Amino acid sequence: MKALKNIPINGIAFALVRVPSGNRLLFGSSDFKVYDLDLAADKSGPKVLGAHQSYVTGLALAGTLAISGGYDGRLIWWDIETRKQIRAVEAHTKWIRKVACSPDGKMVASVGDDMVCRLWNVADGKMLYELRGHHERTPHHFPSMLFVCTFASDGRSLATADKVGHIVVWDTASGKPIKTLEAPGMYTWDPVQRKHSIGGIRALAFSPDSKYLAAGGISKISNVDHLDGKARIEIFDWCRGEKTHEHIDDKFKGLVEHLVFHPKGDWLLGGGGANDGFFL
Repeated sequence: MKALKNIPINGIAFALVRVPSGNRLLFGSSDFKVYDLDLAADKSGPKVLGAHQSYVTGLALAGTLAISGGYDGRLIWWDIETRKQIRAVEAHTKWIRKVACSPDGKMVASVGDDMVCRLWNVADGKMLYELRGHHERTPHHFPSMLFVCTFASDGRSLATADKVGHIVVWDTASGKPIKTLEAPGMYTWDPVQRKHSIGGIRALAFSPDSKYLAAGGISKISNVDHLDGKARIEIFDWCRGEKTHEHIDDKFKGLVEHLVFHPKGDWLLGGGGANDGFFL
């Protein structure tokens, strides 16, 4: 792989989506803004699409609509063609960690540290369901975090996962839980050095046939200050509630923060890191 272009940006890009059939990228930044970037342009840098009141940490695309979520607990709809804000919703009482759109672009899901997943109608911004299946506090009485959500390729299922490795798969038609799974190996409690809990599932991905669900995170951490734990991926046959694969990497340490299945389901790619980035 060869670097073709280096584009400076303000702040940290927390969330990124590619606009299909083109050279445009949208990203949410730590400077509270959502940016639109044309990679084919010779000199022009990112253009501001709009802004939140704090960090923009979730972003999803549904046709010509981008939906962003942030530390301010708001979801904002943007028309990427007219470059105008369509609506804003006070979606969560705490930090929105992730935003995901259904494959047909009709639903958007958001998860936040209020430990709730909410399912929204993309067309009018109305809430369809409020999904509660995660505890607000860890077993050691610290606030938990709801890090990630993802839709199955058929759009009929939605998975959410939290800090202690608890996964819930939901039926998107009814808003009811279908299955719960556990990955406790991705959660660390340090009762000595820091009296601190860390880790959690940071990435989820359904296989193309929606049969398997992969979860990414970090193994048990010996030094909580440096994410000193091995990168970890677990794969479940979620309908049966069985773990089928487990990969604890001997080379890379840090969080697995993104997972992608090959369109044919032949392989799975994981990306993440601590001080250095990695692909698995």
